[in-house]
Parts: sequence; structure tokens; C-alpha cells
Amino acid sequence: MLGCFFNSLKTPGESQKRDENLLEETYLLANGVKIPKIGFGTWMIADNAAAATAVHEAIDAGYRHIDTAEAYGNEVGVGEGVRAAGIARQDIFVNTKLAAEIKEHDAAVKAIDESLQKLNLDYIDMMIIHAPKPWAKYDEPDRYFEGNLEAWRALEEAYKAGKLRAIGVSNFDPTDLKNLLDHAEIAPMVDQVLAHITQTPFKTIDFAKQHHILVEAYSPFGHGEMFKNQAIQQMAEKYHVSVAQLGMRYLLQLGLLPLPKTVKPEHMKANAEIDFEINETDMSTLEHMKPLTDYGQYQSFPVYSDRLS
Repeated sequence: MLGCFFNSLKTPGESQKRDENLLEETYLLANGVKIPKIGFGTWMIADNAAAATAVHEAIDAGYRHIDTAEAYGNEVGVGEGVRAAGIARQDIFVNTKLAAEIKEHDAAVKAIDESLQKLNLDYIDMMIIHAPKPWAKYDEPDRYFEGNLEAWRALEEAYKAGKLRAIGVSNFDPTDLKNLLDHAEIAPMVDQVLAHITQTPFKTIDFAKQHHILVEAYSPFGHGEMFKNQAIQQMAEKYHVSVAQLGMRYLLQLGLLPLPKTVKPEHMKANAEIDFEINETDMSTLEHMKPLTDYGQYQSFPVYSDRLS
């Protein structure tokens, strides 16, 4: 299990201030590309106008990493928000996702070009396979090894052509990752997975780390369900921070890249104001908290009902 990176505090529970702006900090991907440590998620902002506004406001708040997907239906709006923000293109990291249903080379090639067209950008910083299985067949035994290799080959080609600066996957467990590591030409640079306090897939995280794959954490607040946990609330109070801020610091101390989502500018700013450290004892407590078993209205989504280990 991953240990925490920051272990020193003056006294347990006392916030130790850090002179840093995490929105300006980066991780280094295996191919040498820098990726901002915190991203802005756009899932369920389906209206393009709303997505454009949210992305523009996130960039105004300091975010330089924007995450979208073909399946979100908002790539047009995300691209508009990026272009309208007044920030140099090379200073914004844009990630999108190849639809989970695409498990064939030519269809993947077409989808990549369509995402470029919808985003209306000269290149995409990263594109990832949204899931190892089509969503409608997520509970079936077929792991789509060949289909994922075909889709991955299209991503490799786009990467070599300069259309994409990095490529990766999402919701892949060690078995799915090993399929690409063993048979593909280029290893995945990122695996984006469900991860938050009470749901941290350490087996997948550790495997990815061993193979120099950065893990991104979507739904870092468990779609709000984490806020209802009294033990987490008490831990946040101990550090004089919000539950959201505690959740963000937890993921960063595990070396993960969190992708918070909100349409409220005040929350955008607060989510990144995490200039404190969680001590080693408390990190261990958070790592071993009882898993969340009910995601409320989101429980029907496959990634919440069938979580990675």
C-alpha cells in the first residue's frame, strides 16, 4: 500500500501551511510531458454552453488541466471554454476519452479525429480509453483484450502523428493494464480510476506505480456521498478544513491526480486551497476506512457498482 509523502506536522491535527500553489504544480508523465497536479472534471455538465462557462471559470480560478470525454457530450463547449480563456494553448492541458464502446481500430481513428474537430484544437494533450468494456456489457466476463489493443493502436498512431501529446486509459485494473503492457508498443501513461477516501484501489494504484503509470482520481468526493461520513467530517474538523479539502490532500499525498468537478467558482477555488498536510497516523486511518457501499443515485453506473480493487 502506498504510504503518504508528507509526514511532518508540528502537532497531530494542526495544519502546517505550505508556500505553494498546487494548481501550478505538475507531475511528469513517463514520456516527459508535464501534467498539472489537479484537474477540473466536466462529467455531467452536458450542455455545451454550461461547459464553456464552467471551463472558462475554472481557468480563471487557476486550473490548467481540463478533463472531458466523448461520452460527456460537451467537447464542443470545453474547447470553446479553453479558447475563450485568454491563456496560451500550451499552458492548458486538455484530456478527452475514447468512448468505451469503441473496440475497433478504424472506429477509434474516426473518433479521435472527431474529438479534435469538436474541441476545435490543433492537438489534444491526452486521450484515454474510457473503460476496458462497453458500458452496457460491463458486468460480462469478456475483457475485450483484442478490442482494447485495436483501440490502443489507433491512439498510438495519433500520438506518433502529433495529434495527441500523451495516451492512457481509464477504469483499467491490473489485468487490463497488463494486456497493453505485454502486447502494445507504447505503455499507457495514465490510468484514471474512481478513488477517494473510503474507496482507494490500492492494488491498481500500486501496479500502475510499478509501471510508471500515473493514476488520476475521478469522483474525489464520491459524488457527495463522502460528505455524509461522520468520521471523515471529524477528521476534517481536526485539520480545520472542509471535507473536500481533506479529500483532495489525501489523494495528493498518495501521489494521485484528483479531478474535482463543480460549477460553482467559489468551490473551484476552495477545492485547490489545501496548504496543509495530513500526518502519517491519520493517513493510515483514512486509508483503512470502511468502504463506501452506496453512491445513491449514481449506484447504477457500472464504475460505482463494480469497483476496482
